[in-house]
Amino acid sequence: MSQSVLDLLREQFGSAIVETHSQWGDDTAVVLPERWREVARFVRDEPRARMDMFIDLTAVDYLGRPGPRFEVVLHLRSHELAYRLRLKTRVGAADGREARLDSLCDVWAGANWFERECYDMFGVEFTGHPDLRRILLYEQFQGAPLRKDYPAGHTQPLVKYRDDAPALEPPFGPDEGMPLGRKVPAGVPCRSSGGAPAPLRPEPEEP
Repeated sequence: MSQSVLDLLREQFGSAIVETHSQWGDDTAVVLPERWREVARFVRDEPRARMDMFIDLTAVDYLGRPGPRFEVVLHLRSHELAYRLRLKTRVGAADGREARLDSLCDVWAGANWFERECYDMFGVEFTGHPDLRRILLYEQFQGAPLRKDYPAGHTQPLVKYRDDAPALEPPFGPDEGMPLGRKVPAGVPCRSSGGAPAPLRPEPEEP
């Protein structure tokens, strides 16, 4: 059972493991942020844990809670041992500043985009990340939209609309027929064998 991994963590890291629990079968350890990467590397390499599969990383905003405001949550799995483990750590001041944590990209490569999403949505910075920038929002976006104090009616700065995208073309050449099972996008003319646009045929009327 994954409970054995929790026991192993308490034995190996002592007070660096703030707490553990196994509510509803989810074996969870809360780790001091300064030991985050060390604990992650340990559960990956330790033969009694073998957490070789990175599953997910995100954050939770506990606005108004005493102590660190954010919990960063990491989900792992061992293919060989069929264990699942959740690691958490707590970062950030009440005003949202100092939300900073070591990156795990050098432990599991799959952490890369998840840490970028966490940075984009919650404003948590990951020290040592090879390319920490927004992944869902544009660079001029201000703030972190999944923080609970983000104003719902806030207006973001407008950015210039890209008008240099190539024109939409049909998914076939000028001398080819319509591929089986594919439809021409609305408003895009078919091409005749001579290469000139042919008129669109009207859709059949409903009976």
